[in-house]
Amino acid sequence: MLEVSGLTAGYGGVPVLRGISLEVGRGEIVAVLGANGVGKTTLNKTLSGLLRADAGTITFDGRRIDGLTPPEIVESGLVHVPEGRKIFPNMSVEDNLILGSYRRARANRTANLARAFEIFPKLLERRTQFAGTLSGGEQQMLAIGRGLMAEPKLLILDEPSLGLSPLLVEEMFALVERIAGEGLSVMLVEQNVVQSMALASRAYVIENGAVVMSGRAADLARDPALEKAYLGV
Repeated sequence: MLEVSGLTAGYGGVPVLRGISLEVGRGEIVAVLGANGVGKTTLNKTLSGLLRADAGTITFDGRRIDGLTPPEIVESGLVHVPEGRKIFPNMSVEDNLILGSYRRARANRTANLARAFEIFPKLLERRTQFAGTLSGGEQQMLAIGRGLMAEPKLLILDEPSLGLSPLLVEEMFALVERIAGEGLSVMLVEQNVVQSMALASRAYVIENGAVVMSGRAADLARDPALEKAYLGV
């Protein structure tokens, strides 16, 4: 579904991504792992069209999308839930969710809203509250629910466990597993290596803007080189 080849990107002429190649298949959970500052968020921004690639290709669902605008990429079915949630704090929970269908799946908005509330019953309880009054875990649920409103073919989750308590982290990964179990392709971009590896079918490990390890998640989890690649030790 997603094929990235030789992707190079950066800021102000300074490269951050250095020839990254990866794939995500249909119905697959793929983990993209790495410590803070290795280029994971830059990768997500480039895939979403927020940052223009300097070189390489991005093919999604059989179509080249590098060079498309962010709205066009969303319309193609690639939806990015950004790091830090990026909700609208002074709008209600329901209005935040509705905004997720602004560019895609507008005709199915009512059904998708009901589905989001079924997946996240806490959001239903708080549908009229300002989003900024939610807890961190509830805000992350809202961000993911907003992404699901667009009926994505591929959902990119950028650090969904960031800032959550251990118990909420467990709930968040269980939620990702449930969503993927319904056939949605998920690219899970995380620092949390243990739980990401347990959930994903395949994984890529990024260091200094390049893929240094890739393969079946179960195999990588047992590879002693993972600690060196991930922690730089």
